[in-house]
Amino acid sequence: MPSPAARARSRMPVAVYVLGLSVFALGTSEFMLSGLLQPVARDMGVSIPEAGLLVSAFAIGMVVGAPVLAAATLRLPRRTTLIALLAGFGLGQIAGALAPTYGVLFASRVVSALACAGFWAVGAAVAVSLVPVNARARAMAVMVGGLSIANIAGVPAGALLGQHAGWRAAFWAVAGLSALGLVGVVALVPHTEVPTGEDRPRLRAELSIYRDRQVWLALAGTALSGGAVFCLFSYLAPLLTEVAGLAESWVPTVLALFGVGALIGTVIGGRIADAHLFGTMYGGITASTVVLSVLALTAHIPFAAVTMALLLGFTAFFTAPALNARMFNVANAAPTLAGGTTTSAFNIGNTVGPWLGGLVIDAGWGYPAVAWTGAALAASAVGTTAVASRLHRADGASRVIAGSPATDSEPERTGRLEGVEDGGRLQGADRVE
Repeated sequence: MPSPAARARSRMPVAVYVLGLSVFALGTSEFMLSGLLQPVARDMGVSIPEAGLLVSAFAIGMVVGAPVLAAATLRLPRRTTLIALLAGFGLGQIAGALAPTYGVLFASRVVSALACAGFWAVGAAVAVSLVPVNARARAMAVMVGGLSIANIAGVPAGALLGQHAGWRAAFWAVAGLSALGLVGVVALVPHTEVPTGEDRPRLRAELSIYRDRQVWLALAGTALSGGAVFCLFSYLAPLLTEVAGLAESWVPTVLALFGVGALIGTVIGGRIADAHLFGTMYGGITASTVVLSVLALTAHIPFAAVTMALLLGFTAFFTAPALNARMFNVANAAPTLAGGTTTSAFNIGNTVGPWLGGLVIDAGWGYPAVAWTGAALAASAVGTTAVASRLHRADGASRVIAGSPATDSEPERTGRLEGVEDGGRLQGADRVE
């Protein structure tokens, strides 16, 4: 039976949940346009693929903003940085709500994404710093859970607002959510002083992680996995209405089901990823490949399309905590840039995926072909995971540094931990017990 000290270490700090709550607002803004493409396209006088580029615009801002803002704020107090970025994000939502033209709306999405990216990068570093190394995936699962709940509640609510009160009302609602998140960060995220002397953050030292091939493999796998899902998710609403034949009023419900799957996947994936890192990645990404392929074949059947949307949410977010934890493991010496790099990787996928989906639609191949494109991206992610796993076994060591003891009697361990991956179950470096 766990001792009181062990149980105390297993509890997640309240600040991590506050960060997850803030991510709920960020995630609602990032994904809600998937349910608003048609009203935005009608109001702005653009095509569905052009409206879909607004999803890519947000992702582009995330790609650029995450590492740049992570580096720029490296020596600033993290709590102050989170407050400033969340306030900037809220102002970007107001600008989007008031946008008179498509160009202004596009620009507001990029600006909002820059703030969102910085918050994700710094927030992830804060979350990881507040827990022991063997709880990293669980801490990231709480943050990713904010995205899952956004898909359950925020994104469908945004689509519902768009249908009944205009798409601009959804932007105003997210601005209000970001204000609530700001209050939570101010009140509950602990203040931390910037390290000085030998412990102060050094940009050159953090940049050295990019000389590691495992970092690039983690980035590629994350980008391909994210691109596979959002290639399809960005055009899910028109696929449901134009291929499956569902009424537009069904879109919020199906988006909510995607979110339900995402939340379940996040909870389960977060619980097992710390012990089975590569196994979680293999299983989740392979399952996404299968789900997207089945959806491509059955998109014309309403029940099948809805079921696959639910399963895609599960498989995509089942993998997310493991992908996040893997990057922090291989880039442990640079936690801030590790968070920024992971955010960029996901959003490279979120940029390329909708763009490829738009090309497929413009080519006249139809919405089912978008699902095939996503399946191809997911299959590629399985390949990068296999290469990373092989190199991990060959290297026989990891950069994981245990920042706290794993048991009451075990002394604190630092340095390189020996370990290999066997059948998806990690030992030593990527599995800290």
